[in-house]
Formats: sequence, C-alpha cells, structure tokens
Amino acid sequence: MASVHESLYFNPMLTNGVVHANVFGVRDWVTPHKMALLVLLSELGRAGAQLGLLERRRLNRLLLPLLQGPDMALSRLRKAIEECCPHLAGSVHIRLKLMAEGELKDMEQFFDDLSDSFSGTEPEVHKTSVVGLFLRHMILAYNKLSFSQVYKLYTALQQYFQKDEKKNGADENEMELTNPEELDGKMEKEELDGPLREEEIACSGPLSQKQAEYFLSQQASLLKNDETKALAPASLQKELNNLLKFNPDFAEAHYLSYLNSLRVQDVFSSTHSLLHYFDRLILTGAESKSNGDEGYGRSLRYAALNLAALHCRFGHYQQAELALQEAIRIAQESNDHVCLQHCLSWLYILEQKIFDSCVLLEHSVNKSLHFGLPYLASLGIQSLVQQRAFAGKAANKLMDALKDSDLLHWKHSLSELIDISIAQKTAIWRLYGRSTMALQQAQTLLSMNSLEAVNVGVQQNNTESFAVVLCHLAELHAEQGYFAAASEILKHLKERFPPNSQHAQLWMLFDQKIQFERAMNDGRYHVADSLVAGITALNSIEGVYRKAIVLKAQNQMSEAHKLLQKLLIHCQKIKNTEMVISVLLSIAELYWRSSCHTIALPVLLQALALAREYSLQYLASETVLNLAFSQLILGIPEQALNILHMAIEPVLAHGAVLDKGCAMFLVAKCQVASAASYTPQKKTEALESAILNLNEAKTYFAKVDCKEQLRDVLYFQARLFHTLGKTQERNKCAMLFRQLHQELPAHGVPLINAFK
Repeated sequence: MASVHESLYFNPMLTNGVVHANVFGVRDWVTPHKMALLVLLSELGRAGAQLGLLERRRLNRLLLPLLQGPDMALSRLRKAIEECCPHLAGSVHIRLKLMAEGELKDMEQFFDDLSDSFSGTEPEVHKTSVVGLFLRHMILAYNKLSFSQVYKLYTALQQYFQKDEKKNGADENEMELTNPEELDGKMEKEELDGPLREEEIACSGPLSQKQAEYFLSQQASLLKNDETKALAPASLQKELNNLLKFNPDFAEAHYLSYLNSLRVQDVFSSTHSLLHYFDRLILTGAESKSNGDEGYGRSLRYAALNLAALHCRFGHYQQAELALQEAIRIAQESNDHVCLQHCLSWLYILEQKIFDSCVLLEHSVNKSLHFGLPYLASLGIQSLVQQRAFAGKAANKLMDALKDSDLLHWKHSLSELIDISIAQKTAIWRLYGRSTMALQQAQTLLSMNSLEAVNVGVQQNNTESFAVVLCHLAELHAEQGYFAAASEILKHLKERFPPNSQHAQLWMLFDQKIQFERAMNDGRYHVADSLVAGITALNSIEGVYRKAIVLKAQNQMSEAHKLLQKLLIHCQKIKNTEMVISVLLSIAELYWRSSCHTIALPVLLQALALAREYSLQYLASETVLNLAFSQLILGIPEQALNILHMAIEPVLAHGAVLDKGCAMFLVAKCQVASAASYTPQKKTEALESAILNLNEAKTYFAKVDCKEQLRDVLYFQARLFHTLGKTQERNKCAMLFRQLHQELPAHGVPLINAFK
C-alpha cells in the first residue's frame, strides 16, 4: 500500500508548480540570441497582414518560450521559426546577415528603429505586453552599455552568425557525401530525439534573472508532474552548479539541487543543498522582507522540519527525531500553529516506526481542521484509514471515512489527494481480496484528468498514486492469465517511471514477482530461484518468502521449514498479518508433504482465525480450501465438500486463475472420494460431475500455462473415463498426459499430497 505522507515535505519553491525565485544582483542584458529575437519581432511587425492566421498563431505560441528561455544556437532558432513560418525565417536570416556583415552603425540604427514600435496612435506593440516589456528591457540594457561593451556585443553577434554559417556549410558538404537513405535515417533520428534539452540551456555566461527563474520553474514543474521530461540528474546538477558559480546566494537554486539529489537518493548532497538553501534564505534577508521580523525564525524552524523529513525518508529515525524536536521547540516559541501541525504529522510517522498509535494522528486531524489546513487534515484521515485497514476494520467503515476525506478534496480542489484516495481504495480492496472492486478503482483513477494546469506535452498525474495503481493493474492482469496485457502495462510503467526515478522500485518489484509466478507455474524453478535475489533487494520479506517457496518446490523441506519459521517470527513481530497467514499456509503444506497431516490442522485453524479477525476474506477462503484438503486426506470427503461450498464462491469471483483451477480440482477430488459409498447410478452421476469440474480446472491451468497441474488433471480424467468405460476419451487424455509427462521432470504424479 502506498505511503500517503510523501506530500508532507515543505516545499517553499513550488506554488502550483511555479518557482518564486529572486536572483539577487543579476539583471537582463543584450546577447546575440536576444538580438536575433528582436529581429524576429521586428520582421513580425513588418509582415503584418501578410501572415496567415495559422502562421501568426504558431509564432505567438513560439514567442513566449523563446523570450523566457535560455539562449540557443542560431541554427536551432531558425529551425523553430521555419516550422511556423518559412519565409519569415528567411527574412530574419537576411536581416541578421546584413547586420553581422555590415558595420557597427547598422546595429546602432537597428536599436534606434526599435523605439518606433511604440509610436503612433495605434502602436505595433503595447508597452505593457509581454513583447513590449521585452523590447523596453533590451532597449534600456543597450542604452546603458559603454562604447567598448557595444563593440564587444557587435563582435559577439558576428561570431554568433559565423558559427551558424560554418555549421550550415559543414552540413551541406555532409549531404553531398551521404547517400539519400542514410540522410533520411539521420533526419528521422533527429526528429525522434526531440528537443535537445542540454543544448538549449548551454550558454557561455550566466543566465539573466528572467532566464534563471524560467529555467528553475520549468525544471521544478517537470520534477513534480513528469520527471521523464526533466533534465537527467547529472545534467541538471551541472547547470545548477554553473548557475551557483555566478551567483552563490541564489537560494532557490540550492533547493532545486536538493530536490534533484533526492531523485538519486544522495543523502550527503541533498542534506548539503537543503542547509545551503535555508542559510542563503536567512543571509539574503528574503524571508525577513516577506514576513517581517518573523522571517528569520520561520526559516530556522522550517529548516529543522525539512531536515527531519529528509532523515525520515532515508531511514535515519534517531536524527529525524532530534531535528523534529528542534523544529517543535522553535515553532512553540514563535507560536506557529501551522508549523506545529506539520511537526505533529511527522511525529506520528516517526512513532509509527516504533509502535502503533492513533492518538497523535486523531489529534493532528482535529487541529488541522481547526486551523483550516485541509491538506494536512486529509493526509491524516488517509493515514488513519491505512492503519485501521491493517488492523482489520470493516471495509464499509473505511470507505465511509474515505468518502468524508473526498469531500474535502473536491471542495478545495486537492488533485493530488484525490489520486491518493483512489489509490488507497484500490490497495484496500486488494488487501481484502476483492479484485473486482480494486480493478474498478484503478480504472477510475486512470480515466481521470488532473485538476492541475500543466504544460502541453507533460504527462498529467505522473505521481506515486498512478505508479501504485498501474502496478496493481499489471498484477491483476497477470493473475487472470493476461500476461501480454500485464507486459504492456509494465512497459508503460518503465517509460513513465524510468529506473532512476523515485517511484521506479514499485514496478521493479511487481515485475519481478510476476516473472517469478510465471516461472513457478511453468516448473522452471532454477529461473524462479534466480529472480529471488532481485525481489529480496527490493523487499526483503517478499524475497525470503519466495525463496522458501522455491525450496519447497525443489523438495528441500527442512531448509524451507527453517526459513519459514524465521520469517513467521519476524512478521509476527512487525505485525504483517497478511504475510503471517501466507507463511502459515506454506508451513501447513510442508506438513502435508511430510505426511504429518494432523499437525497441519492447528496451523490452518490459526491462519483462519487471523484471516477472519483482520477481515482478509480471500485469505480466509484460501485457508478454508486448505482445511477441506486436510479433511480429504484424513478420509472425510463429505465434510470437505460441505465446507468447500462456503469458500469456493469468493475464490471464483475474485481469485487468481491458478487458485480457481486448484479449487475446482479439489472439488473434483472430493466428489470422487465421496462417490465410493454411493449406489452405482449415483456414483456415475458424481463421476460425470467431477469430469466437468476437471474440464473447468484444466481450462484455468491452461490459461496460466501451469503444466504440472495440467498433467495431474489429465491423469485424473483418464482414470475417471476408464472407470466409466469411455475408452476414446480415456485414450485422448492419456496421450496428452504422456506428452506433458515427457516434458516435465519424472518424479511421480502427486494426486492428493498437495493442494496447489
């Protein structure tokens, strides 16, 4: 089940995905790239009505990122303009060529002519528009330049243009030497590569204030909404270091560096950047300007709170507790109730690692509602629901509580918490064994659109909630035998959450588990054993459990029993009830295989009591099936049939295909065993019914390619057809059995010594 407290990190940079940056001492200046933009604006004004509506619309959409973004090569700029309006790109190139190959006075005249754009009763550009402000900033920056600086600018313009000319000449020579097929492949590759992010931000000098703000806001928004579109961690850190080299007091750059370090789980760098962020915030006085005298103390307490959150994220609970105590002390001195509520939420998380306590959480929810903090209140409700789900509370009460929190979400448009709530419902239904309801909730979240405004081309809701839901969806499809569909979902997860992203471990674990189940079904135990190491690295409990399953399948009973006993003690200690029940069922199966049938009964009754106490309906049904199997072994098939009717309905409605097949196979075995005392006519009817159930079981096993179980079913069917005198059907089953028996290891045909 997903953690619902990931969003408790205090993030002073992000307000609806926008960074509020303040680059101290950095101003706008004229560069060759900005002169090219000025030429574009000038030519756009000259074109006037000659431009079509579609071309003008494309150019308007292009202008904003060009004005806000960092400098780029002239060839790239020209290519972008050509895509919108080819003839305008030619005019810009000619105008720049005349200026670069002309004299200095041509550039002077160009800037003098720019002021004419604002003259007249109906000027081409309004002074307060985005374009107007850009023009005025550039004119003002140019007028402040000394003569030597103007000459350097002119020289830079010439070099900027000549570099493009040389590149075009080299490209033309390459086109002459390259055959058309290779050229087409190269162009196609460039188109597929998309925008060159690193090239866009590469510049010879420091970014201006607006460029830095745009760069930080863009990267922060991408890290939040679509991490795959953001720069790679190494590239982003390189650019941030370059930015900080020219302005070390740029506090928000340190914070983005902190977020970037969290992506790669770098403890040292993330702590270093976080402390630098708050140090710079205090030294520059930014907080004091916005919050008066409280600014200094506010920075200190939120610094301690963020440090506690950071240590908690990396599992350093003792250091987190010390930092949290410091934050609480400073917040109490300043009477900051908002900070105290954040501290209370984190205090619950830390204490949850030691013992289960709902008191802190309930107090936090009440206080958050009192102080008008719906986000924190909703997170508290989500955590309470999660805790009570593990404690075995009824599903209807949990859903009522989630419904109340959903009202808060929709009232305050808390999009992220709406996603968390639906993911939580999906996980709860999976925990309780209601796969149909889990599937419905997963589809609901996937079909929703985000309430947050994000840029075109950016994936919406690229969050942990979506990763959790997609993982559950992949597992549900795999359980029903739709392995191709599960592979497609996992492929989408790999594209959406690359291996270096923070939520990649979710799909990695599910991918390994699905591969493990397929290998076990197919009888390839050596392949399953090789996957155990990967599962253990991602989840140690799951890894140890699956290692025991492999040992059991390889008939290494004593080793499997020792491993399961150690795992049982550990899971009981950490109160992982779901795994405790699964381990007890595996131990019971070991006792069957060792012919200790009576010892298995108390173990199964213990598992059944736990499953019913914690409302784990599906595990309870599976335990009842195991009890029925025990009764069959002990020679009371009639009683086994009676309790099978209690458990088989939930398994057929919500169970995996393999479990359905095992259940129907068990029903057939019980029917055959019970028919021994029937009259001949009634016995024949019972055997006919058993054959029908075996056909259904065979269909289920074939769906998941479970060859060992198929072999057992075919053997059993052949014996039944022989008893009924149906020679043709018997021979057909015998032939299919022989084919499978030759493929699989020859270790006998177990009919009643294992349930699965």
